[in-house]
Amino acid sequence: MRLSSRILYAIALNALLAFVFAFVAVTIARALDIPGYAAFALAMLAMVPVALSSARATSRYITNALDGLEDGLRAFRDADFSMRLAAPDRDEVSAVKQRYNEVADVLRGQRTNVYQKELLLDTILQRTPMAVVLIDSNGRIGYSNAVARELLSSGRRIDGHHFSDIVKDLALPMREALSASGDAIVTVRTAEQDETFHLSQRTFRLNTLEHRLILIERLTSELRRQEVSVWKKAIRVINHELNNTIAPISSLFHSAKLAQSMPERQDRLAEIYELIEERLAFLRTFLDSYAQFARLPAPRREPITWQEVIDDVRPLYDFRADGDLRLPILGDRAQLQQVVINLVKNAHESGSAPSEIVLAVQRTPDGTMLRVSDRGRGMKDDVLRQALVPFFTTKPDGSGLGLALCNDIIEAHGGRLRLQSAAGGGTTVTCWLPVGVR
Repeated sequence: MRLSSRILYAIALNALLAFVFAFVAVTIARALDIPGYAAFALAMLAMVPVALSSARATSRYITNALDGLEDGLRAFRDADFSMRLAAPDRDEVSAVKQRYNEVADVLRGQRTNVYQKELLLDTILQRTPMAVVLIDSNGRIGYSNAVARELLSSGRRIDGHHFSDIVKDLALPMREALSASGDAIVTVRTAEQDETFHLSQRTFRLNTLEHRLILIERLTSELRRQEVSVWKKAIRVINHELNNTIAPISSLFHSAKLAQSMPERQDRLAEIYELIEERLAFLRTFLDSYAQFARLPAPRREPITWQEVIDDVRPLYDFRADGDLRLPILGDRAQLQQVVINLVKNAHESGSAPSEIVLAVQRTPDGTMLRVSDRGRGMKDDVLRQALVPFFTTKPDGSGLGLALCNDIIEAHGGRLRLQSAAGGGTTVTCWLPVGVR
């Protein structure tokens, strides 16, 4: 490291003064005829105050510069980049101060840029209709937007609070979904109407610490819009199939009339009537598949156990049962059997191995819960959003009524159904039924 020019100047000045004093001492010694060492000692004594004064000035200059740099570094530590150091001279110390000022300008510019981006991001998140919650590695809420505060705490501030303290006051379906990992569709009953939410959870690392991001989207209005759109599509399909069936039947009736009036063609009447009956049977089957969803009867509740319902399905599909199957429920055996059949059938069609399809029964504080899990292909996010919409399907030959019918049956029993994507692949469908609801 180079010495400061001011220090070099002080050293050179002291060296010059020492030479001058030494020369004066030799001259005095010769003129007064005194010993040289005595004259030299007197010269050195005369030089000490000058040297001390020069050293003190140099030390004060260096000390002031170091104090300024120390204060500036403390300001950096406190994220304050506004402090500047005076650098009036053109020596190396002033050059270091100037470098400090340049670094402070760069850091202040970067901080301003980051702040502007954070302000823009916060403005966007505060105005989005989706609830956004960021939870730090200690389980505390580091960020929440206005929708999240309204949904989770009726508008109260929740930043800095422990997330578990906020969750404990939510409705049970929301608590269960937030306690698990992965995406889920949750329906919460309120005094006005049932509200459906799409819940998405992701974990990531920020500054080597694991954080959790939760997104909650209200789907109630979107589902209603989709239901209207799907019903319109269903009406068009029904109209198309009716026309495709009525037109041939009308033609066949005309052929039958002609055959009746012509004795030589009456042998074709049996064939014509068979074709008419075939078309009518197809139309009846087609309409029944659509009408099943609309005319779901009220459940005829009776005391049964999950064991009885599950045993009815065992001959149809392979699966593994777990939990206390003897837990009692009050429900319509045929309708609950249809729920289990549809859920297990979907699990098989997902590509899951039968050994990984599990029906688990467990008791809850206010009811019982059936959980059907598989390790199949799972549902993509857009599919999960619409899975409960009637007639929505991703299967080439599917009717789109299976999950919607299951949801209606469970809700008719006073319960609730929840869909959730399993971590690592697969889907979990949870059916909760209350105790003793009539």
